[in-house]
Amino acid sequence: MGVAATRLSRPFRAKPFEAEPLEGRWFRLISLAAPLFAGCAALALGLAGCSAPIGNARLSSVTPGGDGVLRIGVILDNAGSSAFLNESELAAAKLAVKQINDAGGYKGHPVELLPASAVNEGSSASQGASAAAFTADTAAQAKALLAAHADVVVGPTDSSHAPAAIDVMAPARIPLISPANTASGLSSYRSGGFYFRTSATDAAQGSVLAKLAHDAGAKRLSVLHEAGDYGIRVSGAVMDAARNLGMDAVSNVEFAAGKAAPAAASIKSGTPDAVVVVARGGAQGALAELLNAGLSGKKLLLSDGAIRQYGTALGAGGLDGARGILPGVFPSVEFQAGLTGIDPKLKDTTYAAETYDAVTLAALAAAAANDDAGASIAAWLTTVSGGVRPTSGDAASKERTSCASYKDCVEVLKGAKLPDYDGESGTIGFDANGDVTSSNYMVFTYGADNTARVSGKETASRTP
Repeated sequence: MGVAATRLSRPFRAKPFEAEPLEGRWFRLISLAAPLFAGCAALALGLAGCSAPIGNARLSSVTPGGDGVLRIGVILDNAGSSAFLNESELAAAKLAVKQINDAGGYKGHPVELLPASAVNEGSSASQGASAAAFTADTAAQAKALLAAHADVVVGPTDSSHAPAAIDVMAPARIPLISPANTASGLSSYRSGGFYFRTSATDAAQGSVLAKLAHDAGAKRLSVLHEAGDYGIRVSGAVMDAARNLGMDAVSNVEFAAGKAAPAAASIKSGTPDAVVVVARGGAQGALAELLNAGLSGKKLLLSDGAIRQYGTALGAGGLDGARGILPGVFPSVEFQAGLTGIDPKLKDTTYAAETYDAVTLAALAAAAANDDAGASIAAWLTTVSGGVRPTSGDAASKERTSCASYKDCVEVLKGAKLPDYDGESGTIGFDANGDVTSSNYMVFTYGADNTARVSGKETASRTP
């Protein structure tokens, strides 16, 4: 086609206090680089971590060992066209720490955000995000945070960088909470229970894509997926969900980027009512071949890696009525105002909610444990998130009460109950692997101009 489509990022309204239409100016069309996820398949993510502790710290009983000062570190690992994520995440981390400290901090002391040389640089997160403390070397950042006595660390963004951070933090018994890692294989990476993430795995979207097809009346579903770990895991999840909904899962056909014609022909021969496209770099070519095969419009559903603003890159009207999804929720007016109060120049909120929740949960876990040692925080994170409980101790037996801020959750702790934090990103509920058990998605519908506009939301939930 010769025309590049434009990727979608998390919405941010330029004027957060205006009640503008959802389909308005909210999304900023930034081209997200494919390398953000490119390393996932090459990681062999099922490999064991380096010298990870034995057992599962998420469900363990520990002896207090903190020093009374809670220090939360941040790893920012984005460069090039993905660097805007640094600003969003750092602004959210700063906002969370500010609100925690406004509520009394931890044990009456201010919570510290590390590295201090970066987070204290000016009032703008964009200034701090460009500081020398944040480098592309994830392991170096992790080691520097250990040297600064971080009790818990938030980050990294890129799934391919997670093992480097885990392999530094887990042996030191410091929990790592990523706001953005989505590679499904990280669930089984050996961290000794010191790895968590507030973003959903790639495969979690499978049930949402199948539900959208089912709700639209489809009885026969096929999947066209791009070769690689992402395509295999998400497409498999879609097929399983379709069967669970009573649909006929006709076929799951793989294609190589730039070579989707035979796969599209195979899909068409199965006469599906709905076709789910699970792809990243090869999405535009795959869609073009499906359109050439006569599969277009309302029959098509696009995974989070495939959705973008195609415009004239595809035939006119080819995507009219097609739908796609992106993980996350619309940031509330209050949350946007808080972020811009930290960084007035902030233009995007991608992973801001997940970062804010990671920092807040870390502080709540320390408060619930009455200890700021990393092992204590790891042992309480699942409980205060509303997730799986350990088999013994207060975390196993006390009743939990929902709360939506650090201040409110600390008030719950003062009573006879435990907090169940539901944050800016929604319900979290960590499971025994440190994964969220509730995932929110924004639904988009394409018009005749092949441009996607928000049309709804869906939630995928499972038992912790």
